[in-house]
Parts: sequence; C-alpha cells; structure tokens
Amino acid sequence: MSYKVKLQSFEGPFDLLVYLIENAEMSIYDIRISEITNQYLEYIRAMEENDINVATEFMVLASTLIEIKSKMILPRMSIEGQVMEEEDPRTGLVERILEYKRFKKAAEILQDRQEHSQRIFEKPQEDISGYLENPDEYLSLDLKQFASAFSLFIQKKQKVEAVRKHYTRIERERSTMESRIRMILGAVRRKIGQIFSFRELVPNKDDRYDVVVTFMSLLEMAKERVVRVDQKSLYGDIEVSAGERVDEDAVLEKYSKEVQEA
Repeated sequence: MSYKVKLQSFEGPFDLLVYLIENAEMSIYDIRISEITNQYLEYIRAMEENDINVATEFMVLASTLIEIKSKMILPRMSIEGQVMEEEDPRTGLVERILEYKRFKKAAEILQDRQEHSQRIFEKPQEDISGYLENPDEYLSLDLKQFASAFSLFIQKKQKVEAVRKHYTRIERERSTMESRIRMILGAVRRKIGQIFSFRELVPNKDDRYDVVVTFMSLLEMAKERVVRVDQKSLYGDIEVSAGERVDEDAVLEKYSKEVQEA
C-alpha cells in the first residue's frame, strides 16, 4: 500500500513525521518504519525539487529513520552465529514522538489562552483610598435597643410589602388595551360622521399610563382602518373620526393574536 504525500508546510521534522503516521493510520507504538521512512524521504525529495531549503533537522531525522530501518532489516548476530534479541530500535523514536506531541499540545493550549486573553478588557484600577482610610463605625447598643431597632426594621419591611401588594392589585385592575379598544369603538359608533379630540378618549388625563394605553389602542385601530387619525401640526391636537370600517371583532381578534405571538 502506498501513501501520497501532499507538499505543505510543517513546523519541523517531527511535525512531518507525526502527520505521516496519522495519515497512514498507524499506531505510534507500532510504526511501520519502512513505509514511513520511504514517505519521509519522498517528502524531502519533493522539497528539493521545488527549490525549498531543507533544514538540517529534517536531514538528521531522515538519517535516524534510515538507521532504524536498517536495524530492523538486518538483525544482529552473536559470535556463535545466533540471532541476538535486543530492544526494539523504534523505542527511542516513539518516546521522542510522544514528547513532541505533549509539547505541541501544551503550545496549542497556551496559544488558545493567549487569544482568549486578548479578547478580555480589564477595567482600570480606581482609587478607593477614600473608602479604606475611613475607619469603621460601630453602634453602641444594648440588647433592648437592638431589639427595638430590629422590630422597627421588620415593621417598615411589612409596610413596604403591603404597599407593593396593593399597588400590584391596583395595576391589575387598570384598563387593558382590549377594554380600551372596546371603549373607543363605542365612542366612534356614537359619533359616526363627527370629529372629536384624542383627549376625549382618555379616562384620566392626569394619568400617564391611561394616556399611553389609549394612544397604543388608537394606533392598533388606525392600522385596521377602524378610525382615522389626523394631527395637523407637530405636538398639536390629535383628531379622531370613524374609519372605513367599524369592525370590533376583527380588530380585537387580530390584537389578541399579536399579543399571544409576542
């Protein structure tokens, strides 16, 4: 089986060697040294043919691979003519490859951290000496005074919660846009052919909430051509009159659908 080597840039000889091993789907612990050596030398020759300056370390590793290949092809013989069992000549190369991969992985982690840190902007240090130089103040209270202060705190908290609940209940009872649309439709029906002011549609003119709800309701109705809205000058009075159609069900159905989708 042969493997084609695509000419590309590598950081060093071990980068090329690891690429060849992984591309051939070999185990680092069981390198087919003959195939890898041939592939490595083929890459070196391709570099030379393309007038690429081959670094010395590439040639050093090439000689190492050739030496390992020769040791595996020609087993050592003893004086008595028997084959001697010796350590796998690939062991040293495997250790160097594993060490290279560990350092390369660590370099990638450091590179990622550097890129991540470049995207972090720190707030400049502020002068907080004004807060640090002031000594802490301690209240001198006996147990009775402390209990009285704590009781007052609880009472205030309960009052705040009661006011909040009351405010929430009042807000829920306020007019919704749906009820405001019904109210405006009733006024339009009663005054078909007449022009009346926007202010006449606001129940409580001093309440900003009522003004906003009425205005938003009027926009929904104008979009559906239920009413016509005209303002002759900037910040002038808004004049309201009946539109092309006074279809209560259509505008309410569309408004309810938009609210559900939102």
